[in-house]
Amino acid sequence: MRSIREIDISGKKVFIRVDFNVPLNDDMEISDDTRIRAVLPTLEYASQQGARIIVASHLGRPQGKKVDRFSLFPVARHLERLLMMNIDMAPDCTGSEVQAMVDRMAAGGILLLENLRFHPGEQANDDLFAKALADLCNVYINDAFAVSHRANASVEAITRHVSTCGAGFLLTREIDYFKKAMADPRRPLVAVVGGAKVSSKLAALENLIQHVDTIIIGGAMANTFLKKMGCDVGLSRVEDEMLEKAGTVMAEAERRKTKIYLPVDAVVAGRLSPDAEGCNVPIQKIPTDKMVLDIGPATSELYDGVLQDAGTIIWNGPMGVFEIEAFSRGTLKMARSVADSPALSMVGGGDTDAAVHRSGRIDGIGYLSTGGGAFLTLLEGRPLPAVAALRQSED
Repeated sequence: MRSIREIDISGKKVFIRVDFNVPLNDDMEISDDTRIRAVLPTLEYASQQGARIIVASHLGRPQGKKVDRFSLFPVARHLERLLMMNIDMAPDCTGSEVQAMVDRMAAGGILLLENLRFHPGEQANDDLFAKALADLCNVYINDAFAVSHRANASVEAITRHVSTCGAGFLLTREIDYFKKAMADPRRPLVAVVGGAKVSSKLAALENLIQHVDTIIIGGAMANTFLKKMGCDVGLSRVEDEMLEKAGTVMAEAERRKTKIYLPVDAVVAGRLSPDAEGCNVPIQKIPTDKMVLDIGPATSELYDGVLQDAGTIIWNGPMGVFEIEAFSRGTLKMARSVADSPALSMVGGGDTDAAVHRSGRIDGIGYLSTGGGAFLTLLEGRPLPAVAALRQSED
């Protein structure tokens, strides 16, 4: 996959697809600019090279229609402050007015297009919409890892209409770090998988079993595995339709000699509520009228011991309902354990990312991925359509 460094972009019109899908508060101010900061090196490099930079992104889910609250205008103003330079804002992402703005750009200048998802052709991967975007530029650069698992017009179809395509620094770093963690890891390689549903992580578990030495399971998805093993989990969330699949995963792990760790204790409560009173119990003694909402302290210590002996750690998914303070301790302890481990660590997923930031231990994480769905797609062993398109464009 060709890097932006390998392409002559001086004086060229360079279309850079980024992911500025950032949270906005009620005052339309950006509450977390992590994704914006992640692509600054690519934008700064392109500007220094004298490129005329056309930046494109989506924001929210406007369903193919223009919706004022999903305008990228607040992002343009925030980007100006970060880069300390003027950012022009286009009224749309295609059309004669946008083309005129591109034609007037000076070397090193940046034009931010309006929300790509204001057009239904974006998510439909429409070829005509992709060509309209491509007509704005000479060079296409994808630096939107978090969108690269989707076959959208601005990351997939566009590569068929621009003769020179490449990857930005963020996309390159995401792919390279994942390869380092999975293809040639320092062992033991430990995968930590949490979240609510086995069904959403089944493909990842099936793939990980073939590569890792150990899998640590937490979150509500652990309940399905525990029930399959004969444990009464009370009122806990369980995917009964996934019980047989859970058994298959455990049997395959045993066949491959991949160790699976499940909770040995849990924090339970009678209801899922911020004011619910939780208590810690062994897994074998979960009351029939209560539900598991977090892993317990003994489980945290067990998992910590495994992680301290790891060579490489990949983590996706929280250990409990960490959004509620009383049930966040297991996830926050996991963040500290990963940060404290001498292992090479890679963390991905929106909830997991939030947990790491909340723990205050982000500096101890080897690499924090900017993608949720894209990161999970890689864990499943599937190719990213946008990355495959870039590679095909080089043939």
